[in-house]
Amino acid sequence: MKLTIIGTVIVPALIVGLTAGAGFTPHRGTTAAPLRIEASLSDRTLKLYEGDSVVADFMVSVGKDAHPTPSGVFKIKKLVWNPKWTPPDEKWAKGKTAKEPGHPENPMKTVKIFFREPDYYIHGTDAVNSLGDAGSHGCLRMDSEDAATVAKWVMEHGGEPRDESWFMRILHSRRQEKVVYLRQPVTIRITA
Repeated sequence: MKLTIIGTVIVPALIVGLTAGAGFTPHRGTTAAPLRIEASLSDRTLKLYEGDSVVADFMVSVGKDAHPTPSGVFKIKKLVWNPKWTPPDEKWAKGKTAKEPGHPENPMKTVKIFFREPDYYIHGTDAVNSLGDAGSHGCLRMDSEDAATVAKWVMEHGGEPRDESWFMRILHSRRQEKVVYLRQPVTIRITA
């Protein structure tokens, strides 16, 4: 994880990148065009749209053949910042142990964005070399900083905007989960 110095405090760069480095300016209020997300399983990309304009484009890792990412139209209604990870009752997870929020081996990283509960979400990964490949167990995996950027934008357009100090507090308390429910679900279309 990249670190940035703000005053005398060292913070993860993704906090700073939530606005400055993400390549877009978030909108406040009701004048923003509706956000929608489109993910292409074949292209292994996730795009943010405002109205008809693509405002951000990210590489993702999609589900392996044995654990495909579902296609269809879904509504994002919930996000979890600093998520814990509990191994699913699946053959591939046999022998794996739960990881608390902030644990370096927690595969969820900073945030998970549910698109089909309870098992499918967008989340960060340290395995950035897997982006562009089929390497997950059905989720859409992204660079952790990109996942945080998408989560912040989803909250903004889902009726739950927060100021930068809220994100600073959440990400500094890496041991505590924070669930956010959206007042206005955000649409994600996943195509083959």
